[in-house]
Amino acid sequence: MSLRSTLFSVGLTCVATFAMAQSPSAPLTIVVPYPAGGPLDTSARIVAEGAAAQLGSITVENKPGAGGSTGADQVAKSPKTSNQVLMGAVATHAVNPWLYKNFPYNALKDFKPIALVARTPNVLVVSAAQAAKLGIKTTPDLVQYLKKNPDQAKYGSGGNGSIGHISAEMFKSLTNTKMGHTPFQGSKPALAALESGQVLMVFDNLASALPQIQSGKLLSLGVTTLSRNEALPNVPSINDSVQGFNVSTWFGLFAPASLPDADARRYANAFSAAMHSPAGKEKFKKMGITPEELTLDGFAQFVRSENSKYEFLIRAAKIKID
Repeated sequence: MSLRSTLFSVGLTCVATFAMAQSPSAPLTIVVPYPAGGPLDTSARIVAEGAAAQLGSITVENKPGAGGSTGADQVAKSPKTSNQVLMGAVATHAVNPWLYKNFPYNALKDFKPIALVARTPNVLVVSAAQAAKLGIKTTPDLVQYLKKNPDQAKYGSGGNGSIGHISAEMFKSLTNTKMGHTPFQGSKPALAALESGQVLMVFDNLASALPQIQSGKLLSLGVTTLSRNEALPNVPSINDSVQGFNVSTWFGLFAPASLPDADARRYANAFSAAMHSPAGKEKFKKMGITPEELTLDGFAQFVRSENSKYEFLIRAAKIKID
């Protein structure tokens, strides 16, 4: 072998070794910072199954706590070799940083946004049985009941700092009503408490509440976005009767900031393909979800905008959690 050929071979070996050292080596894990069974968990499992052909074995790990901050912090501080990504959300990257004192991670600097999975409205739901008993059929009916019974009702949420918590506090502020707050560990127990009569109302993700709405157990009074949703075409926007109310839930995949750009592009391509495959779209459709198109820089710009938006809203509402 000539000296030139030898040097070229050594160079290729060094490049390959460097690339291997810079790229994740462990099997990929998607960390869901909420309990199993919710829309983020289900979405993570759909994406994991669909992207496995391109990325290899993918596991889903549930790490709930602190409104999603516990799992998000784990990924933010994960070793480079652990190969973890986060199914983050509006709470973990736009809401919680402005709610909690001594927040453990920097939502913008500690992560590399990979792909936006979905944007969905929340819905204001009440127990159908309790609503019939109290004569509540619409959002104005609910507001009237709350004004006549100040501090007697409680609302439930998926946890302190969750988007359901923020939505309810905004609702109270805009309607000048008073309610207590009962936080739960995720949507499922919050909705169970609603059905049992422990709380009067819940703002929940549409994908999570839709089955109980369709079964007739829950009554949806309004969606939290300015426009109606095709999954609930007869349900009005809350803004129709409570001017200024506009909240949406979104969630997507984030990697630690240290992930090399080449791997970020590879993950984005694989996750996007999984979301938009015929099988993936059909599974999301059953949840009332249409997969999004934003990846990498476009998703990062969206996250920065949402972070700024909720800074303003939370400071205006004067909500803070120790």
